[in-house]
Amino acid sequence: MHSSHDPYVRVRGAREHNLKGVDVDIPRDVLAVFTGVSGSGKSSLAFGTVYAEAQRRYFESVAPYARRLIHQVGAPKVGDISGLPPAVSLQQRRSAPTSRSSVGTLTNLSNSLRMLFSRAGDYPPGAQRLDSDAFSPNTAAGACPKCHGLGRVHGTTEESLVPDPSLSIREGAIAAWPGAWQGKNLRDVLDALGHDVDRPWRELPAAEREWILFTDEQPVVTVHPVRDADRIQRPYQGTYTSARRYVMKTFSDSRSPALRAKAERFLTSAPCPVCGGSRLRPESLAVTFGGRTIAELAAVPLTGLAGLLGGAATETARVLTEDLTARIAPVVELGLGYLSLDRATPTLSAGELQRLRLATQLRSGLFGVVYVLDEPSAGLHPADTEALLTVLARLKEAGNSVFVVEHHLDVVRGADWLVEVGPGAGEHGGRVLYSGPVAGLAGVAESATARFLFATGPAPARGLRTAAGRLKVGPVTRHNLRSVTAEFPLGVLTAVTGVSGSGKSTLIGEIGEELDGVGRLVSVDQKPIGRTPRSNLATYTGLFDVVRKVFAATDQARERGFGAGRFSFNVAGGRCETCQGEGFVSVELLFLPSTYAPCPDCGGARYNPATLEVTYRGRNIAEVLDLTVESAAEFFADTPAVARSLDTLLDVGLGYLRLGQPATELSGGEAQRIKLAGELQRGRRGHTLYLLDEPTTGLHPADVEVLMRQLHGLVDAGHTVVVVEHDMAVVAGADWVIDLGPGGGDRGGRIVAAGPPAEVARAADSVTAPYLSRALAG
Repeated sequence: MHSSHDPYVRVRGAREHNLKGVDVDIPRDVLAVFTGVSGSGKSSLAFGTVYAEAQRRYFESVAPYARRLIHQVGAPKVGDISGLPPAVSLQQRRSAPTSRSSVGTLTNLSNSLRMLFSRAGDYPPGAQRLDSDAFSPNTAAGACPKCHGLGRVHGTTEESLVPDPSLSIREGAIAAWPGAWQGKNLRDVLDALGHDVDRPWRELPAAEREWILFTDEQPVVTVHPVRDADRIQRPYQGTYTSARRYVMKTFSDSRSPALRAKAERFLTSAPCPVCGGSRLRPESLAVTFGGRTIAELAAVPLTGLAGLLGGAATETARVLTEDLTARIAPVVELGLGYLSLDRATPTLSAGELQRLRLATQLRSGLFGVVYVLDEPSAGLHPADTEALLTVLARLKEAGNSVFVVEHHLDVVRGADWLVEVGPGAGEHGGRVLYSGPVAGLAGVAESATARFLFATGPAPARGLRTAAGRLKVGPVTRHNLRSVTAEFPLGVLTAVTGVSGSGKSTLIGEIGEELDGVGRLVSVDQKPIGRTPRSNLATYTGLFDVVRKVFAATDQARERGFGAGRFSFNVAGGRCETCQGEGFVSVELLFLPSTYAPCPDCGGARYNPATLEVTYRGRNIAEVLDLTVESAAEFFADTPAVARSLDTLLDVGLGYLRLGQPATELSGGEAQRIKLAGELQRGRRGHTLYLLDEPTTGLHPADVEVLMRQLHGLVDAGHTVVVVEHDMAVVAGADWVIDLGPGGGDRGGRIVAAGPPAEVARAADSVTAPYLSRALAG
């Protein structure tokens, strides 16, 4: 039967970000993979163009009032797209660290379980039926009143507030007090209240110690400071605040992460005495299903939970339990059956999060849509990637088109259709080099992917380095690790492997500077380098400070009396005041997406005209910020302080980024490499241990080669590098491998094998071994 709809999504004239008027046709109802080096423009094509246009068209059908309530990504820069069905996006997002978010809330399974207890639970005789909200610790109706639904209560003890009772108050016995003047003020207030601040703490009467640390009273007293010979201090009215009150207030109200972290050191945390850690009100915990409370069922691994939901007594219970069981099935199928509904989201790895979102989409049963996925294999072990490919095939078989931005070669090989964007990154990319079946890429000379995709034979062997000593970590009992002890060889490159959720990040999180043999510790994670567009590549690396000094040293700047501060877009003086140095102004269009227009006064340059008149080698400060790292390296070749920073950014493969590129536009992998470059440009003294958590995430194999050259260079210079890694090409090139598992969650958490790659590749009960063996063989 002939289908009346166009079997292709046809994109014409795409100009989003670095795309150069791209035309491409992609068939529908296939698994299409977009690949290319990092920064080539593949996400701009898949997300910035195809998905953004599908969303824009959907919003056109939504009532204008409702449109104002939804975050809209805005209209993409594209001539035309035809044959485009509705789209669903699954992007890489690290979860916001909130203790109220859990596996149950993320998958909506908690909603179904709460409905089951509300409508079909066994209530005590005479008890009133509760609404489903009463079974959620995140609502006022369900939260335990003592701990507000958190399950734990924070408090302080004399031991936590006064670690050394042999000291007097004047000598700093109350360690929890603030430093500097505020701490001295509290001591002087106590003195004025008649307390002995020079007597050892342990010799003070118990009642007095209790009052000083825990009172809620805030007496006001006149303080007569001890006069210093060189300055006169007048009496003042001082208010007393107990140590507990100060710590609790700082922890709950302070906006300073450093002050909050200090206050947290003096807090003790214990299960809530009222709800026992279950987070719910007594009335909610009185309702059971199958003899268990909702808190007890939420703590059971999903594989066990499905078995406990059988034997429904009523039709309502049968309908609700069948729905729950059906929703659990795809989560278990994706290898996450070891998770429980009450598992907090911040404790999950990026791979676990991505698969939970996929499982939720599988259950939705949509068809005829385009799923646009952003590197779904990121953070996944090769064994988990096989399960992922099965799920993507199921989404396609259900009548959907699956468009995936991906670097993982196994996912690329499994595609029906391949779109390569490139050839290089940034301004050197933005063209479609190839669009067609996978095999056809072999004949594309410009392709950076073909060399890896069709490679044969093992990688050139590299001699293993000899360890300069051992670093012992453990025994560690945290999350799913149970008394695990590991030994990391020093002076070599160690790869920590294992399936998602096996305990890798937990184990390396225990490596601290206090351990023997560490020396200096540098942990390079994928957290953003800044949360606002004012933070950028140049400001983060310190490069901008030097560039501003270069401009301030020009004759024009000296004549006008411009210092380095004049060339900052973050402070008044040199910046354009219309846009406050942002370069753009937000135009609110009510029911259309807010649009950002270049500032009418500076045209996006961020500076005022007087500042822009100062040039260095023919370019003003705004034009320098618009240079890519690669172009800037040529421009500043004879300015050593600038050149050193730029060279390290080039060394980690970031030559395509613009100096002024806002931090908000950078991927997790780019942020991690910027941090690494920041470390590499420092003069290194003595031994340093570098910890990297999945440094190849989001990197094309060509970029992985560049990054690994840097890491091997660090080891050759006498340092130690430890990477958590799923890329078997990287693991095969390591000197030592520590493999955790054998599974995830309760089925993991122990060291399955440790040794050189060839030895681990032969380990009997290692899930990693067969994949590592294949990588070593080539």
